[in-house]
Amino acid sequence: MKKIRIAVAEDNENLARSLRENLSQFSELELLFIAPNGKELLQKLSQEMPDIVLMDINMPVMDGIEATKKVKHHFPDLKIIMLTVFDEEDKIFQSVLAGATGYMLKDEKPSKLVAAIEEAMEGGAPMSPVIALKTLQFLRENTPSERTEVKEKKDFGLSARELEILEKIAEGKNYQEIADVLFISPKTVRKHIENIYSKLQVHNKMEAVQVAKKNRLISFFFLV
Repeated sequence: MKKIRIAVAEDNENLARSLRENLSQFSELELLFIAPNGKELLQKLSQEMPDIVLMDINMPVMDGIEATKKVKHHFPDLKIIMLTVFDEEDKIFQSVLAGATGYMLKDEKPSKLVAAIEEAMEGGAPMSPVIALKTLQFLRENTPSERTEVKEKKDFGLSARELEILEKIAEGKNYQEIADVLFISPKTVRKHIENIYSKLQVHNKMEAVQVAKKNRLISFFFLV
C-alpha cells in the first residue's frame, strides 16, 4: 500500500517532536519534513512534494493562513489540515477561505489525527468536533433566518438515510461516530457523504450543512 506522505509546518520544537513521534507510530504514513514557518515550508515544497500538509496557524516569518494561500496558489491540489491550540471562529474561516481542507486541534489523539488525514485524502473536510460545532453556530448566527428566506425549499433528491447522515454531520460527528450510531460501516458512510456532496453541489461538510440549513433539510435545535 502506498504511504501517505506528510509535511508539517510547526515552529514549536516540542510540538514538532511530538508530532513526529505520533506520526511514526503509523506505518501507512511517511513524514517527509518539518518546517518551522510558512516561508521555509514553501522552499521545501519545491524539493519534496507531500500528499498533505499539517499546518500550524501561528508561526513567525509567515503564519499558517498566509502560507496556506501561497501553497494553494502554487499547488492547488495539495491538501492542508490546519493544526492549532486555538478555536476562534475568525481563524477557522480565515483558514477555510485561504483554502484549508480541514481544521484540527493539536491535542487530538494521534488516531483521530490519522483518521482526519485519511478523510482529507478521500475528499472530505475533517474538523475536530468542538471546531465543527463552533463553525455551525457561527453559520447559524450569520445566515438569514427562515423568515427572511425567499427561495423555495428544495429537497435535492436526498434519501432518508442521506438526510439522517446529514443530521449527524451537523452534530459534528466524524465518519466512525456516524457509522457507530447508525450501525453501518465507515465505508458506507463515506459513500453516502459523497452522494450528499454531489446532490447538494458542495465540496465539504461546512458547505453541506449551510445548504441544508438554508433549505430546512435538517433541524438545528441541538446548536445552543
